[in-house]
Amino acid sequence: MLDPAFSQQKSRVSIKHADAYRYNARLGKNIQRLIGNVVLRQDSTLFYCDSAYIDESKNSFEAFSNVHIKVNDTIDVYGNRLLYNGNTKIAELFDSVKLVDKNTVLTTDHLIYNRITKVALYDDGGKIVNKDNVLTSRSGLYFTQTRTFHFRKDVVLVNPDQETYSDTLIYNTNNETAYFLGPSIIRGEESTIYCENGWYDTKNDISKLVKRPMISNNEQTITADSLFYNNNTMFGKAMGNVQIIDTLHKVILSGKRGELWDSKGLSYVTDSALAISYDDTDSLFIHSDTMWMSFDENRQAKVMRAYYGVRFYRKNLQGKCDSLSYSMSDSTIRLYEKPVLWSGKNQLTSDSIAIAVSGNKVDSLMMYNTSFIVSKDSTNTFNQIRGINMTAYFTKNELSRINVNGNAQTVYYVREEDGYLIGVDIAESSSMSIRIKNNEIQTISYQSSVDEDMFPEKDLSENQTKLKDFSWQKELRPADKYDIFRKPDLEAEEE
Repeated sequence: MLDPAFSQQKSRVSIKHADAYRYNARLGKNIQRLIGNVVLRQDSTLFYCDSAYIDESKNSFEAFSNVHIKVNDTIDVYGNRLLYNGNTKIAELFDSVKLVDKNTVLTTDHLIYNRITKVALYDDGGKIVNKDNVLTSRSGLYFTQTRTFHFRKDVVLVNPDQETYSDTLIYNTNNETAYFLGPSIIRGEESTIYCENGWYDTKNDISKLVKRPMISNNEQTITADSLFYNNNTMFGKAMGNVQIIDTLHKVILSGKRGELWDSKGLSYVTDSALAISYDDTDSLFIHSDTMWMSFDENRQAKVMRAYYGVRFYRKNLQGKCDSLSYSMSDSTIRLYEKPVLWSGKNQLTSDSIAIAVSGNKVDSLMMYNTSFIVSKDSTNTFNQIRGINMTAYFTKNELSRINVNGNAQTVYYVREEDGYLIGVDIAESSSMSIRIKNNEIQTISYQSSVDEDMFPEKDLSENQTKLKDFSWQKELRPADKYDIFRKPDLEAEEE
């Protein structure tokens, strides 16, 4: 029994109509010339043209002018000239070629259509229009059964929202989805996307990009192992090695996964979350469980928030707290829930701390309610400053002056230049000002009446040399930018 496919391949091309028939031996003994309203047929496919040369011995023909192939109820192909082989069922069309399939129109100057495989090929540049999408490329394939285009070389996809440039792209006209199989750039009004693999649903405005994709605008760049974004809901998700770079505010956020709500102006990264505030001289590294960033309507960062287990490091300033916020408008970092700061030899604690940054350098900080500064004097002795509120000022990122307001208290070990202990100075005042140089207390000035005494160390008990709420938390201090990921015992350790 014959294979149905083989039987179909051997079907004959027949003449359905022509206004006139001509024979010229110079054209070939088996060739007839058909003139006027020519209609040819093979199987269910009809061929229309103004004139044709048909060679029935080879089961083939050449058609001229107003060529039209009626492939089926949905596919029509047009051109000015056609070469058709009825044995291979391959049609080759030239000049102003157009393939129409429902809502899709392909135009080119050279097209080969295989009726057996139902695949159309062009290699001299082509343009495809599908609803609001216009695609151009140097070469391409159209699989009519699945209504899928395979584009190669200089691929451009244009729709009202954006333009896409790719090396290799697959486009399905049924679901209006583009699949990227090579380096691709998607340019919108406000952002540019790069990827080497992924897809973009043009109908629903949803995209998923893989192979280290990147989304960038004037101030921000987002990279990850994969990115998903729904432009309708303005929701995005990033997975694997997520990084957000804000060049306007010189801030980098990174983590292993994150999400973005553009309509709410919110995004976060989590899992090894890290924020880096950088400048030309130094960088501040902040780690927490989760980093949140809020934006204004122009996609400019407003506030960065870090939640739970915050630890940070900069050469001249380290710290830890439960949560932190960084306001871009006033360049202020605020620390909450048992914050601790270290600057040189000094440890600073309070109920909450606000750090003012100027030119990406620490300018001053404010400590509120039960403020405490401790610096180690020797192995078992500590200089201490306690008060309700404190304001500390920095010069070249080093602590230089401290103002204490409300119930100011100090314990200070007074020594000779050679280190010999003169005595322990204990003072109380409503307010005082302290000057520091090279992380050492230089002078203490009292702004109101003071109760001050100098004692020999031997005359004081340990309780008398420790102010209320004293806590030395050396083990919690980050040693470097990598140590911020360490999870120490968060209970304060005392020595």
